[in-house]
Amino acid sequence: MEKEKLLEIKNLKVKFTTERAVSYALNGVNLTIHKGESLGLVGESGAGKTTTALSVLQLISKNGQYTDGSILYNGKELMGSAEKEMLPIRGHKISMIFQNPLTSLNPVFTVGEQIGMVLRQHLGMNQKQALERAKELLETVGIAAYRVNDYPVQFSGGMRQRVGIAAGIACNPELLIADEPTTALDVTIQAQILELMKRLQKEYSTSLLMITHNLGIISELCEKVAVMYAGRIIEYGTVQEVFHHPMHPYTEGLLGALPSLDSDKSELTAIPGTIANASNLPDGCRFHPRCVSCREQCRKQQPAMVQINDDHYVECFAHEGGTV
Repeated sequence: MEKEKLLEIKNLKVKFTTERAVSYALNGVNLTIHKGESLGLVGESGAGKTTTALSVLQLISKNGQYTDGSILYNGKELMGSAEKEMLPIRGHKISMIFQNPLTSLNPVFTVGEQIGMVLRQHLGMNQKQALERAKELLETVGIAAYRVNDYPVQFSGGMRQRVGIAAGIACNPELLIADEPTTALDVTIQAQILELMKRLQKEYSTSLLMITHNLGIISELCEKVAVMYAGRIIEYGTVQEVFHHPMHPYTEGLLGALPSLDSDKSELTAIPGTIANASNLPDGCRFHPRCVSCREQCRKQQPAMVQINDDHYVECFAHEGGTV
């Protein structure tokens, strides 16, 4: 029995306009997250991963513009929602853990005050109740309760990220978006944070959108994976299916660039070229200038997403007929 859809993004297009250029950040993103599901969104820097996440919360910058698409949360359209309609959703129903906790946490408030603000705004707690709950949340993420009155600057990078997670799960959201939550942390702390997120997701039955360029994190935390390139989802499926049977040349390239203890390769394989410029996107398949299997058709037409099997979809002319 298929799980109920929690978030559905359809044909989402976003552009950013500056004095110098127009950047087409998202170019028809289609993505679905079901209730209780963990989905990894992977791709190079500039692929559009963070813009996708911020679009869900309707938080793209002022020079950004939604030019097409739909974002349905529990069947409710979020696109074009007024700020007063989004406020009860942000931090309550959908929470986001940002990449750099030092910039996402306010330096002039204690961590207890910042977690408490979320609780008071969304759950109607008074100051005393919020402070006590903040202590419980800190202990949940492995921070001693007495540190509730400390300021962000008094914490290490890993501890600040734990504070961000505590704030993110404060209202038991239905969807938790984690944007590169372990990028600035050392390997030992990364492992602790990932183990913590895995445990919390299981305890709270929260749906997870994990944004990262680290395929190892995806394989550790997620059931499904969506591979993003130049503002489009180009491959999607279960982690097992996509990682063991990649169909898109870009996905093959990402996996080929990973070091492996089982491989006797003396050098890693690199994807040729650089990621497509959002201000000057190529015609046809956005990946074709870097693709070793490029055909004439790829230079002229944008391939459609085709179904390979129940657990695997790919946007590539080499698999145009699909197998289903």
